[in-house]
Amino acid sequence: MPIAILSAMEEECISLLDQMKDTITTSIAGRQYYQGRLWDKDVVVVFSRWGKVAAASTTVVLIREFKVSEIVFTGVAGSIDDSLHIGDVVVGRYIYQHDLDARPMIAQYEIPLMGVVAIETQQEKQVQIVDAANRFVNAELSDHISNKTVQEFGLGSPKVVLGGIATGDQFISDEAHAKLIKKNLPDVVCVEMEGGAVAQVCHEYSLPFSIIRTISDSANLDASIDFPSFVNSVAKAYSLGIIKNLFLQTA
Repeated sequence: MPIAILSAMEEECISLLDQMKDTITTSIAGRQYYQGRLWDKDVVVVFSRWGKVAAASTTVVLIREFKVSEIVFTGVAGSIDDSLHIGDVVVGRYIYQHDLDARPMIAQYEIPLMGVVAIETQQEKQVQIVDAANRFVNAELSDHISNKTVQEFGLGSPKVVLGGIATGDQFISDEAHAKLIKKNLPDVVCVEMEGGAVAQVCHEYSLPFSIIRTISDSANLDASIDFPSFVNSVAKAYSLGIIKNLFLQTA
C-alpha cells in the first residue's frame, strides 16, 4: 500500500516528481495523481488545490482509488504565534477548523456529529518528522537554498515546533482575527486552508496522517513577502528535503 504525499502548492508537487521513478499518471476530477517510487518507497503524489473542499475531495480519492496506507500533507502557513517566523516549520499535532461554528447546537469549533474539536495526527510519525525537519533546517538548508535567498527571507536560524494547526476557508490577514483564533485555541501556532479537511476525512476512514507546514508569513496585514518567490525558492525545497529525510530514516 503506497504512502500518499499531498501537496498544498503545485510547486511542491513538481519538486517531488523530479525525484520519482517508474511514474504512472492517472487523471481524476481534474487532478493528476502520480504513482511511482520515491527513495525506495511506493508513493502517490498529488497537488490538492486550495481550500477544505478541494483537500477533502483529493483525500477521498487517495483513500478509495489508490488504497494508500497513510497521508503526509505538506504546504505553507501563516504564523499566529509570536515565537514563529518565516522559514520555521510546524509539525502538526492537533488539527482544528477555526471557521466551524454551529452554536448554540454544539460548541464552537466542534466537528458536527463527531463530538471532537481537534484531531491528532499520527503519533508515531510526529517525532520522526520533527527529527527529519530539524536535520534539514540545521544541516542541509544551504545545500538547497542560496545564501541570497536565505538573506532575502531571513532564514538564518529556522526552528521546528510540534504544535496545533488551525484550518479555515479564508486567508487570515487581519491581526485581530489572528489574535482571536490564538485566544480561543491557545495551542494553535499557525493557520492554513486544507489540513483540517484532510484530518477529518482521515479520521473518518481511520487512516494515519501527518501535516507539515512551512511558515511563509505572519497572519496579519504586514504579510508582504514575495509569496511566489518564497514558494519557488524556499517552500518546495523544504518539502522535498523534509520528505526525503523522513523516508530515508524510516527505510
